Amino acid sequence: MIGMTYRKHIAVVLLAVSALLLATGCRDSRTIPVKDGRPQITIMVGGLEKVIYLPAMLTQQLGFFDSNDIDVKLLGEQSGANAETALLTGDVQGVVGFYDHTIDLQAKDQCIQTVVQFADVPGEVELVSKADAGIIKSPADFRGRNLGVTSLGSSTDFLTQALAGQAGLNTSDYTRVKVGAGQTFIAGMNHDGIDAGMTTDPTVAKMVSSGEAEILIDMRNEEGTRAALGGLYPAASLYMRCETVEAHPDIVQKLADAFVRTLRWIDTHTPEEIAAAMPSQYAGGNPDLYIKSVRDSIVMFNGDGLMKREGAENVLRILGRYSRNVKPVADRIDLDKTYTNRFVEQAHKAQPQ
Repeated sequence: MIGMTYRKHIAVVLLAVSALLLATGCRDSRTIPVKDGRPQITIMVGGLEKVIYLPAMLTQQLGFFDSNDIDVKLLGEQSGANAETALLTGDVQGVVGFYDHTIDLQAKDQCIQTVVQFADVPGEVELVSKADAGIIKSPADFRGRNLGVTSLGSSTDFLTQALAGQAGLNTSDYTRVKVGAGQTFIAGMNHDGIDAGMTTDPTVAKMVSSGEAEILIDMRNEEGTRAALGGLYPAASLYMRCETVEAHPDIVQKLADAFVRTLRWIDTHTPEEIAAAMPSQYAGGNPDLYIKSVRDSIVMFNGDGLMKREGAENVLRILGRYSRNVKPVADRIDLDKTYTNRFVEQAHKAQPQ
């Protein structure tokens, strides 16, 4: 009787596992649905309203996805760590997020590849609350402080550890606090949840303009990034699972064509024109402040979509020192598998200036 019960239990477990595998297979990111002859692509963006990821929505607003015969659905997710999970489970085919996730995931034996690189710098700012601005003057002053990050395991988490580590601090010397972005970040700083934190525009423009915070470290441009991180730190990008890239190079090319066209458009238009092309709700009722946030951050975009090898190597150097996942295996990370320029190079050939 016991043996029969045990066999029935095993049968039920095997059936459940089989069902799970079938369900997972249905969401395999290698399979891209097609409707009326047009690929249906879902891309998760680590914060649709963030200026660092502006090319995603701007491409849709300008109609460049449509003109390349692809239907793209953009989903917002405040945490890059959560976005990469959605990619790995096959719920989305691509992510607009930070390049450093491709290295972090390779350390976990997952192959993710950036196919369009939007920026050579993070576009991030370390803000310090007005109350602590006179005390926290540099990362050396992070000791004993609560530091805001989007989420643990996010790119803001990596960068926070890097800034503190270069000042000689260990993660035990301070506390990283998950505060998300936008209003949750603002609330965290204004209600003593964090003393300083890493965020982007338009949150930076809001807090600095209101006097609620001051800029401690500015990584929205090359000069500030090199000073803070010792080199370039390519960040905002479109990345996909390697198997998806290999299985659908024609669709990846369409995405690259659309994004390269957008990056060129950004390069030839004013902050006012760029802001006007975005959904009106992104201005949050204050168009002038939104234009300021675009103007302050727009220099981050590289204009061509290409990854610079120098930048990729610097990201690996930093993660190899400060990422718990990457540090033990840094010497076996293959950078060539974390990005490719071939689709962007082809886009430039097809769209000569």
